[in-house]
Amino acid sequence: MSEEQPTQQSTGPGYLKTTIAGGVGGSMLVLVGHPLDTIKVRIQTMTVVPGQAAPYSGTWDCAQKTVRSEGFFALYRGMGAPLAGVTPMYMLCFLGYEVGKHIFCTPQSFTDLKLFEIAAAGATSAIFTTPILAPGERLKCVLQVQKDKTRFKGPIDVFKALYAEGGIRSVSRGFSATLLRDSVASAFYFSSYEYLKRKLTPEGKKGPSPAGTLFAGGMAGIFNWMFAIPIDTLKTRLQIAPEGKYNGIRNVLVDVLRNEGATALFRGIGPVMIRAFPANAACFLGYETTIKVLNWLSGTQ
Repeated sequence: MSEEQPTQQSTGPGYLKTTIAGGVGGSMLVLVGHPLDTIKVRIQTMTVVPGQAAPYSGTWDCAQKTVRSEGFFALYRGMGAPLAGVTPMYMLCFLGYEVGKHIFCTPQSFTDLKLFEIAAAGATSAIFTTPILAPGERLKCVLQVQKDKTRFKGPIDVFKALYAEGGIRSVSRGFSATLLRDSVASAFYFSSYEYLKRKLTPEGKKGPSPAGTLFAGGMAGIFNWMFAIPIDTLKTRLQIAPEGKYNGIRNVLVDVLRNEGATALFRGIGPVMIRAFPANAACFLGYETTIKVLNWLSGTQ
């Protein structure tokens, strides 16, 4: 977002600048946050046998064991799929948010910080991002949990195998779960960022300092995942399960509650929260900085 006041009266940076800046911000988010995302997925999907110690006791233990047995770059396994999709995904994310603002918000929604209206606008962005994000995360999760490096060498290999197994339906498994997760997540993401950005903007200024942007973006990431992690756990398990094991996210929920209890829904929350602040701080700082550079290059500011 630009450092102009976030209201519909503002013209904003324009679609081209938003696309470029969103791609930069999203790329920074992936580069900073992917190792912890890998740890999150491995903790969420580990098999816990009653009476035996869990494969990983926590975030640091998972990181150590992964690096020791598979090498440091195992933490970046599966990064190709989300990294390749960040530019169109973040373009659509901010486009969807803008569409949502025109549906649910007025200029007073931002000046008076009407968070429910801003949250509804944020949730709208999930409709635009899910068609790209759902299959990308399906490929990513399959790569992240594989222990045998010889089976899949990258996202293209996974795509071919999944497509041969069940066509586009198999590649897109978890679509509805991803839409649900990201609707909830984006509602908190954008509303918390708008709130903190406005509160951290000094009187007479158009936006917060870089430190303020980092803090607002980082906290937006925290709120984003605080409410989305149980849905994300169910989505991840659905996407990496053998073909035919689950009919949908409700079947996963019943299975998890019956066999592992409600606390299993929050498994992996440690690496998620550790990742959320720096990754999203980097995202918004990258976005805001790119907007400034593009404005300077075009002579508009």
